[in-house]
Amino acid sequence: MIDIRKFDSLGHANHGWLDARHHFSFANYYDPSRMGWGKIRVWNDDKIAAKSGFPPHPHRDMEIITYVRTGAITHQDSMGNKGRTGAGDVQVMSAGTGVTHAEYNLEDEDTTLFQIWIETDKPNAQPSWGAMPFPKESREGQFQLLASGHDDDGVLHINSDARILGATLKAGETLEYDADPERHLYLVPSAKVAVNGTPAEKRDGVAITGVDKVTVQAEEDAELVLVDAR
Repeated sequence: MIDIRKFDSLGHANHGWLDARHHFSFANYYDPSRMGWGKIRVWNDDKIAAKSGFPPHPHRDMEIITYVRTGAITHQDSMGNKGRTGAGDVQVMSAGTGVTHAEYNLEDEDTTLFQIWIETDKPNAQPSWGAMPFPKESREGQFQLLASGHDDDGVLHINSDARILGATLKAGETLEYDADPERHLYLVPSAKVAVNGTPAEKRDGVAITGVDKVTVQAEEDAELVLVDAR
C-alpha cells in the first residue's frame, strides 16, 4: 500500500516565528486518521525565522530526530549538551526519563527542518543527545543511514527499532530500497518523484507498507528523507 498525503492536506500552524506543517496530529491539529504511522508519531515540516526558536520545554519517553534541510539549529538541554546542526546533518535526542531542551535558530536566515518523533522501545531509559555531520556527496544516488536503533549500524543511536535514511537523486535517476512488508515506511521528497509508479509532489508525505521493495524515480533533482519503522 502506498498512500500519498498531499502537502496542502497537512496540518498547518503559522506562529509568525514558526511556520509548521504537521504530517500527523500534533498540538491543535487533530485528524483521527493521521495519529501516526506504525511507531512514527510526529513528522513536522518547520520553517523557523532567523533569531528565534523553541524556548526550553520538556519531553519524556520519545525518540526525537531533527533533520536540518536549510540553515542551522542550535540545541541546548538540561543534560548540559549544546551543539549546532547544519543543513543536511542530523541530531537525535532520546528523552527517556525526562529532559528539557531548547532549539534556536541563531542564524541570519530562516532554518527549515523536519522534526520526527518515533515511539521508544525503552521507556524510562537514561536520556541522551547526539549529533553527526553527513556530507551530502555520500548520499548521492543512494540511501545513507543517518540514525538507527541497531547498535551495529555505527550511526546516531535511538532507542527504537527504526532507521532514518537520506538520499539525493538527479532528475531521471532511480533508487531502490528493500523493504519488509510488515513494517511502516514514510518518505518525504523535496521535489517531484514517483514511488512504485505513484506520483508524489514536493514535500508530500508517502506512507508505505505491505511491499518488499520501494522504487523511487526522480522527475526533478530531489532530496529524500525516509523512516523505516515497525
